[in-house]
Amino acid sequence: MALAKSIASIYDRATDLKSFDQTKSGVQGLVDAGIKQVPRIFINQSKNIRKTSNSLELPVVDLGSTDRALTIENIRMASENLGFFQVVNHGIPLSVMNETLQGVRRFHEQDVEIKKRFYTRDASRSVVYNSNFDLYTSPAANWRDTFFSFMAPSPPPPEELPEVCRDIQIEYSNQVLKLGGLLFRLISEALGLKPSYLGDLDCDKGLAFFGHCYPACPQPDLTMGTTKHTDTGFLTVLLQDEIGGLQILHQNHWVDVPPTPGALVINIGDLLQMMSNDKLKSVEHRVVANEKGPRVSVACFFSSSLAPLTKLYGPIKELVSDENPPRYRETTVHDYMQYSLSTALDGAPRLLHLKL
Repeated sequence: MALAKSIASIYDRATDLKSFDQTKSGVQGLVDAGIKQVPRIFINQSKNIRKTSNSLELPVVDLGSTDRALTIENIRMASENLGFFQVVNHGIPLSVMNETLQGVRRFHEQDVEIKKRFYTRDASRSVVYNSNFDLYTSPAANWRDTFFSFMAPSPPPPEELPEVCRDIQIEYSNQVLKLGGLLFRLISEALGLKPSYLGDLDCDKGLAFFGHCYPACPQPDLTMGTTKHTDTGFLTVLLQDEIGGLQILHQNHWVDVPPTPGALVINIGDLLQMMSNDKLKSVEHRVVANEKGPRVSVACFFSSSLAPLTKLYGPIKELVSDENPPRYRETTVHDYMQYSLSTALDGAPRLLHLKL
């Protein structure tokens, strides 16, 4: 009897997931319909989704500083200890940052029939809009809608990008690519390597633009905006609005990372932790749901992602020795991304897959 009950509840969940997916209007569609309770597919059974009262001021790195040695040291310390830091004087105008957030908001708030044209689970499309890439594999859906495009090295034709945010998406992506070139030079030096080292390995060549929308949630204690995870690529550049909700796992506690106006949040990805042989840290983070909203953010991931490139990445030979042997096997970015996409966001740490 218990087994039959269990099978029935699994079947019900599968049906509910499919029904939600087939609306092609995401979480925003539920909010627009005026729901007052979080549907059960979103309810997170984890005991640890409550908000925290602890907050952490991320180290601020001034990229406009003339003291290059100090800048490199600040990046090294933050990347080794926290895996996160903020950058100011990064060269991207505040007007571009604000318009990028507005463009993402326009995409998610536009007429649903226009938005539906982009709804797909085929990651090879020029623009992919959906709710929860891992909808069918995760224990609970997240209160979040997303659209994304791979903007480098081979961006889509401009006419294939959403009209409501096309120009600013291209402009911001180009600015982030420029910033990435600088960050990878500084991180190379922080690792004791020549400035061009990571760039020569093409770490700064691939960029994915993810425009996230976290609608206001009627019961934020029951669900998550994004469950805990690490980022799979080399490096992430996060632009967020003033609402906040980002938390990082620090000394086994979840701590809030309040937004800093004008700053961008930078975090180390799995591939960079692996290449540094664990010297740099790819740290778990998450986004809590909020009664206020929508929260809008843009995450730009440096990674060649799903492009079927054959270049192998492994621990950098200059950073390993007899005393510090390689801890990971080599992989292509494509293979690691495929593995990551096949697992739920909040499953076991994905880097374990490469551990020797």
